[in-house]
Formats: sequence, structure tokens, C-alpha cells
Amino acid sequence: MSTPLPTGDLAGSPTPVVSVAPVVLPAPGRAVDLEVRVSAPATGSDLPVILLSHGHGYSNHLSSLNGYAPLAGHWAARGFVVIQPTHLSSRSLRLAPDTPGAPLHWRSRAEDMTRILDELDVLEAAVPQLPGRLDRGRVAVAGHSMGGHTASLLLGARLTDPHDGAEVDLSDPRIKAGVLLAAPGRGGDALSEAAAASLPFLDTMDFSGMTTPTLVVAGDKDDSAHLTVRGPGWHADPYSLSPGPKSLLTLFDAEHGLGGIAGYDVAETTDEDPERVSAVQRLTWAYLRSALHPGDGAWQAACDELTAGPNPIGRVENK
Repeated sequence: MSTPLPTGDLAGSPTPVVSVAPVVLPAPGRAVDLEVRVSAPATGSDLPVILLSHGHGYSNHLSSLNGYAPLAGHWAARGFVVIQPTHLSSRSLRLAPDTPGAPLHWRSRAEDMTRILDELDVLEAAVPQLPGRLDRGRVAVAGHSMGGHTASLLLGARLTDPHDGAEVDLSDPRIKAGVLLAAPGRGGDALSEAAAASLPFLDTMDFSGMTTPTLVVAGDKDDSAHLTVRGPGWHADPYSLSPGPKSLLTLFDAEHGLGGIAGYDVAETTDEDPERVSAVQRLTWAYLRSALHPGDGAWQAACDELTAGPNPIGRVENK
């Protein structure tokens, strides 16, 4: 079914946020140790966790633990603990181009998230007043662009390693829900010639095993021509090619930046729109709130609160 986007702040008033970075997790065998940012509401208990995977943009620091403040801050101020790693693909690390796994480090990105879950005790202890307040049974993953690819793998999507031909399963059963923001779609004839040649790991993406509840967010003007010949619909593949339960949020006139979710007032956002960012904030929060708390009505309320204006900002579909 389809409904217009809701208005208003279903989450209520925000609370102050405590953010600590960098918290360093030793990572033997990794090119550098894993640095993360942990953001949490100053009050509250039984706090669910969101792992947030950054994309691979042109800026030096948006694609790191220092990016995505519009999402991380919104979620943390409304009851989530948000953990943001700096993946090896980040320009901020200045790694040599011949570093194993370069340039996008698709496998280590997912392994970073698994390491974070393995080391939650360390991260929890590093944030003042946070110990004892995490709900370890309620964990979600979210990612934008290449971060969406990372999140897809953790949620159950699979691929064939182009180096050895082995099927890769990096899913983590501790993750109970996900949000994919402008994530890559299927491979094969959907890829551009350049992407097929330089990013062969995209060629065999298989969403049929991605059974974890997931919200897919896509812009209807996000053509990503450097990656796909299919146009904006490519970014809806994780929804259309995976089994339910899934939801698809299509944002009208949105390009790859989805209005500016990677950072406030960043020059590389081609479709800057505070209203669009606000919609992404509200809808993703509501989805994860309900997905991690069965019976919670936030997502249904978000879908039911119809926009009265003549120019809806997008639509939601569920299956």
C-alpha cells in the first residue's frame, strides 16, 4: 500500500545527547585500529542500539565517525545509542591505495560492525553515565550509499567474492532491523560498464536472503549513472528483490544525498532540502522504534499521519 509522509515529531521532545569520540577498539590484522563515535541520550534506560555506516563521498571527514550528524543526533536525542565507525574506505585515514581491500573495503566494513557488537562492553564503558543502560537485544544497522551496501550484507544479503568465487555471508543475527539509505541495487546488466569493471563485488548482489525487517529509502531522482544503467529504481532493489517484511520510502525529487543527511550545509549535497532531511529523520526513527519494539505504534502512526498539502514529499510502501 502507499501513504503520503507524516508531519510532526512523533518522537516527542528531544533530550540532551552525550557524544564521545574517538573510542578506539584494537583491531589486529586491520590496517589501523577501529575508531568509533558513540552518541547517547543523557537520560533513559534500556536504550536500543543503531550501528550507522557512512558512505564513500568526496569530503574528507563526512565519510567517517564525524559525519551524518543530522541522523545520529536525531536518533540519539530520541532514545537510541548510535555507534559510528570510521571504515577503512574513509578519506580521513589517508590509507595507501594498495591497502588490501581498497578502495571500498566492502568486507572489512561489515566486519567492523561485527567487531563493534563483540566489543559493546568496551564502548559502553567509554561513555560517561552510559554503563548499564544499553538494551543489547535491540540492535539495528543503518547505512547510506556504500554504507547501505554494508548494512545489506549484515541484514542477510549475499555476494560472491570476485577474488575466490566463494559465497560471502556476513549476516549477524544480533541485528534485528535495518535502514538502507540510497543503497546499491542488483548487479549483472544493471551495472554501468565502469562499475562492473572497477567494483566487481557489486556484480553478484543477492537480496533473496535478506529476511531481516528493513526500511529502504530511495530518491526518485537518484540516477547514480556512474554505478547503474537502471536509473533511480536501482536503489529500490533491496526492497523489491528481498522477502518481507520490508518497507520502501520513496522521496520525490530527492537525489543521492536525500536532502543532506550526510552533514549540515555540506557543499556536496546536490538536493539540499531541510524538509526532506526532517522527513528522513522522522520516518527512520519511527520505523526502527517499531521494528525493535513489537507492538509499538510509531511506524503505523507515521504512515497514518497523512500530509494534507498538495505537494507530498514522498510515499511509503509496505510488504
